[in-house]
Amino acid sequence: MATTENGRVAASAGPTTQQRYETRIGRIPIRFLNPQQPENRWPAKAFVGEVLPFSATVFREGHDQLGAALLLTDPRGTTSRFPLHPGAPGTDAWHTSAQVDAPGTWIYRIQAYSDDWATWLHNAEIKIPAGIDVDVMITMGLQLLARLEKSQAVADATATLSDATLSPVDRLEGVTGDDLAAVIAANPLASLVTLSDPLELRVERARAGLGSWYEFFPRSEGAKQRKDGSWASGTFRTAAKRLPAVADMGFDVVYLPPIHPIGRTFRKGPNNTLDAGPNDPGSPWAIGSADGGHDAIHPELGTVKDFSYFLGVAKKNGIEIAIDLALQCSPDHPWVTQHPEWFTTLPDGSIAYAENPPKKYQDIYPINFDNDYEGLRQEILRIVKYWIGIGVTIFRVDNPHTKPLEFWEWLLHEVAAERPDVVFFAEAFTRPAMMQSLAAVGFQQSYTYFTWRNTKVELEEYLHEVSKVTSHTFRPNFFVNTPDILTEFLQFGGRPAYKVRAAIAATGSPSWGVYSGYELFENVARPGAEENIDNEKFEYKVRDYAAAEETGDSLAPYLRRLNEIRAQHPALHQLRNLDVHWSDDDSILVYSKYLDAAYTGTGSDDTIIVVANVDPHSVRETTVHLDTTRFGIEIGTEFTVTDLITGSTFVWGGDNYVRLDAFTEPVHILRVEYPKGN
Repeated sequence: MATTENGRVAASAGPTTQQRYETRIGRIPIRFLNPQQPENRWPAKAFVGEVLPFSATVFREGHDQLGAALLLTDPRGTTSRFPLHPGAPGTDAWHTSAQVDAPGTWIYRIQAYSDDWATWLHNAEIKIPAGIDVDVMITMGLQLLARLEKSQAVADATATLSDATLSPVDRLEGVTGDDLAAVIAANPLASLVTLSDPLELRVERARAGLGSWYEFFPRSEGAKQRKDGSWASGTFRTAAKRLPAVADMGFDVVYLPPIHPIGRTFRKGPNNTLDAGPNDPGSPWAIGSADGGHDAIHPELGTVKDFSYFLGVAKKNGIEIAIDLALQCSPDHPWVTQHPEWFTTLPDGSIAYAENPPKKYQDIYPINFDNDYEGLRQEILRIVKYWIGIGVTIFRVDNPHTKPLEFWEWLLHEVAAERPDVVFFAEAFTRPAMMQSLAAVGFQQSYTYFTWRNTKVELEEYLHEVSKVTSHTFRPNFFVNTPDILTEFLQFGGRPAYKVRAAIAATGSPSWGVYSGYELFENVARPGAEENIDNEKFEYKVRDYAAAEETGDSLAPYLRRLNEIRAQHPALHQLRNLDVHWSDDDSILVYSKYLDAAYTGTGSDDTIIVVANVDPHSVRETTVHLDTTRFGIEIGTEFTVTDLITGSTFVWGGDNYVRLDAFTEPVHILRVEYPKGN
């Protein structure tokens, strides 16, 4: 029976006076394909080097055996075939995995077929030993072998099955060898071949989903206070001197808060006070002054030439620079007088400032897309293209959830059409529907709720969610802190808390980040707030990183080691391979990441097991329980693990005693040594 161009079986011919109904299910039903986004409005997402799990539900009437395969077409038009493997019995689930190695649009389809050889072999292995329909079964087997291309394995099998001097059981035995099975696996004996509709994958460059981020304020790097209390701001030239140390810690993206001129009207003072003095620099997010707006550089930081120099130093150190795209304005921004229609005017004639009750941001005017949508979006596109032209390829977008979703869909696709290498990172701590939708319409990655997931149960649920439930759309970046976020866990957990959070972030997600000062254990909060006292948003902050490291008062060596481990273990470059395991203790979190040898580039499987004591105030002893089949080791087999932090080696199996002292090393990061012959 023929299939249509889209893989569906054509309706039988016959005259009719009515329009025929075209069936949509296909001769062999193929349903629930993954990866795909909910509603399939936009392509599912991946990044170069990512290993994707593909799956579908495939079934048919009756008892004949089925086969299925993934047909994956790369941007060059080359199609590769990957056999699908059946899942748990009775589920009709089929799955495989494949690695994408080039950016661009990929197409995949699922092929399903009646597996004629498997059906015959299943029936023959029942009937022939029982003496049922022996001659018929042998004849059918020979007919199937005749459909195969000639090879030695096929010839040998045909000769054995044809040999009447052998018993029927021995004749059957001759067609069950590995050589023939390999031939048939490569070219299945298929009928009723059915294809799913094609689905797109948007594959982006590796940085879209993989990176170690470090945030610092360039004005603080090299800043000096004068005797009269005034400050000499750091510049791009002085900030560039910090980049080699950041690179030495293994970070490959540096994010800068807004680098634009800062307004003076209602400028905020220290700790978000309303009485700024003449020496207070103000919040970088209060963008715009007489010196310019979103396409200008704060004069105290330098010039475009200085910024280009900064970008060049970053590149030499293997670092990309991300700048902030904050679509809001100081009352002094040129837009306020040039385009008052881009803001919300209140009945008293004043412009509405930003609010998140009870918080008020009198130094910021939010923009209004509903007054002049076309004019505003073209201006923002111009600004983005301006910075791309200077050399910026990553934008961290401030509060994107306060702007229309359709605007982001338009902007990100306009940019991607010309520069698919540009990455947009959403700073959206908001409702799940909005966060997921921002990712769906094009944001490459996002901040997450990881910051507030601190208990074992919370982390288990969240790690499973981001790796298994939302990973076709949403790419998490596990920042451990920000200028606005200093959680109670960090405030009161001391150094163990800082280690625990960094270790889980660096191993749990392919993208993670820290805000400067984390390595110095800056954990004192402003009273009544979840942010650091003397917040750097409102003042200069001078830090002596080198002195702290010399005296052992720095977490920098630990962060450096985490990034070294990430670089050495490709399993940690993946998101969807995370599996949560179990422990008997309410504060011991256990998970693994496994990457098959086919994808590691080393010829060996790569597995990391993380065991973390998430109670920073205690010593914990417990038993951890591993499903070793999740990383390719049979249940009951012993294997060696090496702690990549301490160098200690242990012999492990499915159930293992663990003692984690929060005050020494609260986290095991274990490399699995595979037993010989595994």
